[in-house]
Amino acid sequence: MTEAARRTALVLTASDGAAAGVRADESGAHVAERLAALAFDVERRVVPDEQWEIEAALVDAAARHPLVVTTGGTGLTPRDVTPQATRAVVDYEVPGLAEAMRAAGRASRPMAELSRGVVGVIGRSLVVNVPGSPKAALESLAALEPTLGHALETLAGPFDHNLQGAETGGDTTAAGAAGVAPPRQPDPPAPASSPGDADDEWVPRPDDNDEWRDLPEAKAR
Repeated sequence: MTEAARRTALVLTASDGAAAGVRADESGAHVAERLAALAFDVERRVVPDEQWEIEAALVDAAARHPLVVTTGGTGLTPRDVTPQATRAVVDYEVPGLAEAMRAAGRASRPMAELSRGVVGVIGRSLVVNVPGSPKAALESLAALEPTLGHALETLAGPFDHNLQGAETGGDTTAAGAAGVAPPRQPDPPAPASSPGDADDEWVPRPDDNDEWRDLPEAKAR
């Protein structure tokens, strides 16, 4: 990646200990180092395991960076709330990337099944939850590297659905290209009814094929 094409990223560590200064933020440091090697300009931030603080940090980071990687808080304890915070603020999830991270961890550590990390999108920013273990965090990030560049390019746009529609026979109108459905056309008026329509009152008519038509009528008693 050239200098002109460098992207920015924020590494957000969710850890009560790191936020209080009683524990070193090793996973955040390792993730930031790896992203720098991938030609990202990296910013770091640490917050405690409080859902509202994580949510606020994610929204702020997504407004300034195309990539936000969180580390920590993806386990099963009551204080592991990073996935909940992420789901609360993303516009939509990208479950395939989250499963790719779990699959990579599963190859060496069965406990990777317990990671609840989420990948999702806020605006045009990709948000990725990786575990708090430095080794697991790097394994998870490595699992995304083959598709990370394409994912960020897709989110950056432009979203040219007009070209896609031309190739697939879809809507190529200006409204379709903008992702807006064309206005629904009014239904045509129903034709005026005329005598003999199916909805008219039924009137019996003689039928030449009726084998009972020549029988005498029953006499009234």
